[in-house]
Amino acid sequence: MTRTLAQWLDYQQTVHPRDISLGLERVAEVSRSLGLGRPGHRVITVGGTNGKGSTVAFIEAIARAAGLRVGAFTSPHLLRYNERIRIDGQDVGDDALVAAFERIEAARGDTALTFFEFGTLAALLLMEAAGLDLAILEVGLGGRLDAVNIVDPDVAVITTVDLDHQAYLGDNREAIGAEKAGILRAGKPCVLGEKDPPSSVLRRAYAIGAFAIRGHSDYLVDVLDEGWRWREPGYEVDLPDPGMEAPAQRDNAAAAIAALRALDLAIPDAALRAGVAAARAPGRLQRLPALPGAPERVLDVAHNPQGARQLAAWLAANPKTTVAVFGALADKDLAGIVAPVAPYLKAWHLGPITDAGPRGLAVDELARRLAEQLPAGILHPHRRLADALAAAMKDVGPDGRVLVFGSFHTVAEAMAPD
Repeated sequence: MTRTLAQWLDYQQTVHPRDISLGLERVAEVSRSLGLGRPGHRVITVGGTNGKGSTVAFIEAIARAAGLRVGAFTSPHLLRYNERIRIDGQDVGDDALVAAFERIEAARGDTALTFFEFGTLAALLLMEAAGLDLAILEVGLGGRLDAVNIVDPDVAVITTVDLDHQAYLGDNREAIGAEKAGILRAGKPCVLGEKDPPSSVLRRAYAIGAFAIRGHSDYLVDVLDEGWRWREPGYEVDLPDPGMEAPAQRDNAAAAIAALRALDLAIPDAALRAGVAAARAPGRLQRLPALPGAPERVLDVAHNPQGARQLAAWLAANPKTTVAVFGALADKDLAGIVAPVAPYLKAWHLGPITDAGPRGLAVDELARRLAEQLPAGILHPHRRLADALAAAMKDVGPDGRVLVFGSFHTVAEAMAPD
């Protein structure tokens, strides 16, 4: 019996006993059974703690503006699973995904795959069939043992390295950097987007002979009175401000440009300008359409300390009375997320996460943990996120701002149509 896409996604969560199971042996074995080749003529892999989705969006938008046929694989999705795989700017359809899953199921035999591994193999199948000039692959977790790492990229990008997923990757930047540096390849360029990457990343690059291209060193970002300038020895280009607002987006766009230039593709300056201005990644300081007499509504998927620090920098640069609608997964560093943004938030309206299995956090437990960091009088738990959002909008009034953040799940629920 043919399954629908929804049935396939439900089924995939029963095939492997764990939600996350790092390692390449199983997914590589199924890849060989499928006879998978390269997903594109050129491949860029993007890893890092934060900024991966935005950097993919910049690479994709610039390359498409240059006339290339481009595919992108990202995760997680917000509203529809189909968002994870784009071919020439369009989400793939249900029928294409179902056909890919059927092939994977037939090829895997007794090999158990995780939900993410099914999706990665489907992306690789669909990209290979599309005849792409460029495939862009976002790493799901870490790098060295992530399913995406079965593909050898022409260029690897590591956006940032900070604390997140410590149970899997290590409890400090050096350990996490070593895991993320697993996507580097000998003799190939690697773009390191942050000014001071962990020494573990640099050691790995030097040890295997990867060509490190360091942000704010091998290429520079100059802020101008209007827009900004990307430059390296012998080349520079003036660019508009990114269409995405966060302070980190210039660095993400700059890393994207460095990655494309490392491929030695013919990317006109006009395509760089158009792509930087046009790139969008949903849920990154995304403003919802204005409602008459209602406060401004902003969504941000910040869900770890580094993301919260970047969000706090934006709040400081854009002062307005702001209340939060907040939800978080149980395994997140709540103290590290709360501390940077707390000075800019008048109140916290809390909602549960109910669609994340054992990682979900009940609202009463969330309130208990936050009470260790914040005054009880500004914490308002709600049984449904919709109730939290409605109460926050009433709380702040029409001249204020409601900020929804803390998790992809929370942002997705706030984005979903009623």
